[in-house]
Amino acid sequence: MRFAGRRVYLALVLMLRSPPGSASGQELRDEFRIPARTLKRWRTWWGEDFLATPFWRSVRARFMPPVAIEGLPASLLERFTAGELPERLTQALRFMAPLSTRSMIK
Repeated sequence: MRFAGRRVYLALVLMLRSPPGSASGQELRDEFRIPARTLKRWRTWWGEDFLATPFWRSVRARFMPPVAIEGLPASLLERFTAGELPERLTQALRFMAPLSTRSMIK
């Protein structure tokens, strides 16, 4: 897979270990040594910026029932069901590959 940019690689980390029920994300911060400020920025990206991208606006209707916005990114990963976790992650990252282009994030 071509270089997909920092946002997509961060998406991978959050898809692997997203704590949707955790207000602080302390477990994620401790495990990956992520500063609270960075985790907050990632959550803002998933909860606001990602939802406003032309990419998401163009593909969200493909999911029925709709993806649970409050559970992103884990709720998106759950929609990729073929194979084990590595195959599902690959599918999800391929799906999100358009986010590596400027036209899909502005």
